Amino acid sequence: MGFDLDRLYALLPAVYRIRDAEQGEPLRELLSVIAEQVAVVEEDLAQLYDDQFIETCAEWAVPYIGDLVGARGLYELTTTTFSQRAQVANTLAYRRRKGTAAVLEQLARDVTGWDARAVEFFQLLATTQYMNHLRLENLGTPDLREWEPLERLDTPFDTVAHTADVRRIASRRGKHNIPNLGIFLFRLDDYSLTGSPAVEVDSRRFMFSPLGNDTQLYNLPQTEDLITHLAEPTNAALPISRRVLDQYLDTYYGDSKSILLTVNGVEIDSKDVVVCDLSDAGGGQWAHSPKTKYGIDPVLGRISLPQNPAPNTKVAVTYHYGFSADVGGGEYGRAGSFTSDLLPVVQVPADQAKVQDALDQVKTSGGAVEITDSGRYEEAALTIQVGAAKHVELRAADKHRPTLVLTSDFAISGGKDAQLTINGLLITGGTLRVSGNLGKLHLRHCTLVPGLTLSRTGEPQQPDQPALIVESAETAVVIEDCIVGGLRVAEDATAEISDSIVDATRVTGVAYAAPDGASAGGRLHLEQCTVIGKVHTMLMKLVSNSILLAELGATDTWTAPVRAARRQKGCVRFSYLPLESVVPRRYRCQPESAAQATRMRPQFNSLRYGDADYCQLSQRCAVEIRQGADDEAEMGVFHDLYQPQREANLSVRLDEYLRFGLEAGIFYAS
Repeated sequence: MGFDLDRLYALLPAVYRIRDAEQGEPLRELLSVIAEQVAVVEEDLAQLYDDQFIETCAEWAVPYIGDLVGARGLYELTTTTFSQRAQVANTLAYRRRKGTAAVLEQLARDVTGWDARAVEFFQLLATTQYMNHLRLENLGTPDLREWEPLERLDTPFDTVAHTADVRRIASRRGKHNIPNLGIFLFRLDDYSLTGSPAVEVDSRRFMFSPLGNDTQLYNLPQTEDLITHLAEPTNAALPISRRVLDQYLDTYYGDSKSILLTVNGVEIDSKDVVVCDLSDAGGGQWAHSPKTKYGIDPVLGRISLPQNPAPNTKVAVTYHYGFSADVGGGEYGRAGSFTSDLLPVVQVPADQAKVQDALDQVKTSGGAVEITDSGRYEEAALTIQVGAAKHVELRAADKHRPTLVLTSDFAISGGKDAQLTINGLLITGGTLRVSGNLGKLHLRHCTLVPGLTLSRTGEPQQPDQPALIVESAETAVVIEDCIVGGLRVAEDATAEISDSIVDATRVTGVAYAAPDGASAGGRLHLEQCTVIGKVHTMLMKLVSNSILLAELGATDTWTAPVRAARRQKGCVRFSYLPLESVVPRRYRCQPESAAQATRMRPQFNSLRYGDADYCQLSQRCAVEIRQGADDEAEMGVFHDLYQPQREANLSVRLDEYLRFGLEAGIFYAS
C-alpha cells in the first residue's frame, strides 16, 4: 500500500482541509514532506525483502549472501568492471557438478567476466587404443580432407590429437598431458557498428571501416543457456575467417547477427552473398571479385558489388570489431557521461542535416548537438565560437558512434569561461585547433585518429601531425576514456588525461609538447594512461599508474625522451618511463636501474591503431608492469580491467572445483 501525498491528505477530517485551504495549504505542504519520508521508508522495506535474494539484492549485499553459501573471498573489483553476483548465484550449481569441464568453464566466466572455454587436454592425447574401448574421434593423424579441425588447430577449439607434453601446465608452457586441464579466456570484447555507411573505393568496391582501412570482422557471441553446455566458437568474441563464414554464412550473416549489408536501403539476403578473398591483386584491383553476387572478405573487411552497379549506390554495413575496453567511443552505454541539463538539444540529422548548422544554432546561447546514428559526416571547415560563460556539448547519442570526417582543421574558440564538450565521436582527417579564451575543452569517449587518416592497410598517413593543438593560454583540457594522436598544448594551459591512449604513432614521435612541437607544453596530469611518444611539459603535476613509452631518435635534438622543465613540484608514481627521463621525484616507478631497463620495457601485442589488441600488454611483459600499479593492477590505459586480479580470483576458485589429480592452467586466447 502506497501512502502518497493525496492519500495522506484525504485521510484528514474535512474541517482541517477546509481551514488549510483558507490559509494557503500549509498543512498540505507539511504532509508533502512526510509523504516523501514515508516513500523512502516504503522503498527501503521493499529493498530489504529484495536483499534476501541474490538476483535482486543491492550490490553491497552480494558478499554477505556469498558468505551464507560459503563462496570464498575474492579480490574486490569495481562494479563498473563486473559484479560477483553471477558466481555467488551459481555456487550451489557449481558444487552439484563439481569436477566437470562444464562447471569449470562456467566458473571462469562468472569469476572473470570474460568468455571462457575449458579444455581437457588428456582427451586430445594421441594414444595406442585398447580394442575394447575405441575412441573413434581420437585419431593419431588428422584427416587432411576435413577443413574445420585444421582451421581450429592450436586454438581453444582444437580437436586434433597431440603427442604428450611433459612440461607443467601451470607455467603455461605445457598443455597436452594426462593430468592437464586448460581454461582459455577471451579478453577481447566485440563492439558493434550499426548502419554505418561503407567507404567507397570505386563504384564496385567498398570498405567496412568508416576510416577506409582494412579491418578484421568479429562475431557476435551467442549466450549459452545451460551451465552444462561447453562453449563453441559462436559463444566467444572471435575473428571470423573466410572459411568459417563461407561454411556457416547463415549463422553469421543477417539481421541481429554478426554481419549485414544494406544497399540503397534494402537488406541483402544471404543467398546473394558470397565469401571471397578480396586481397590486392595489383594494378589497384582486388582478386576474386564475384560478378553476380555481393562479395565479403571478413579478414580484410572489404565488399565487392556485382558488376555494373547502379550509379550512386549507397552501401551501409552492420558489423562487429574487437577491442579490449570501452575506450575511444563505441556503441556502448555512455548516457551517464552526458551533460544532461544542456538545452536546447539539436539532433543531427533530424533537426539539422549538417553538424556545422547544428553548432551554429547553439554556439551563442549554449546547448547540445546530438548525432543520433552511426553515420559518416563529412564537414569541410568545421568551426565553433562558444559564447562567454556558455557550455556546448557535441555528442553521439547513447549506443551510437558516428564518424566526423574533416577536410581541414576543426577551429574551436570561445569567450571567457566558455566550455566545449565532445563526447563519443570518431574524428578523422583534421586537427582540433583551440584558440581564443575558451575556458575548458572536455573530450570524453572520443577517438582523434593518430596520424589523422589511415591508409588502406591501416598505416597513419600523417604521422607527425598532432590531433589537438591548444594555442589558448587560458584553456584547461580534460581527456577521459579517449584515443588521441599527438597533443600540442600552450605553456600556460593545462591538460588532465585519464584512462586514455596518447599515440604519436611511433616511440620517437612527439606525444606531448608546446604548439611548436619542441618547447615545454602546459602542465600535465596523467592517470592510468598509455603514452606512445616523447613528452616535454612545463610541470608534471601527477603521473600515476601510466606507461610512457618513448625513445630519442638518431638525430634527435631533445635531451631526454620524457622531460619536465620544473622538477621541484609534482610526482611520478607507479609508472613506467625511460630511465633517462628528467622528471620530478619518482615513487616505485620502473625501471629502477640500468640493469633492469631492457627487461622492464613494456611489450604490447600491437601498437598500431585499428588492431583489435591495440595497446594490450603482452603476456611476455615484465610482471612489474603487468602488476605494477598502486593496487597491483596493470599500468596503462587498461588498468581498470583489473586483469591480474581476475586471474588471481579464478586461480583461487579453480582449486575448489578441480577433480583430484588434475592440474589447471590459465591461457589467454585473445
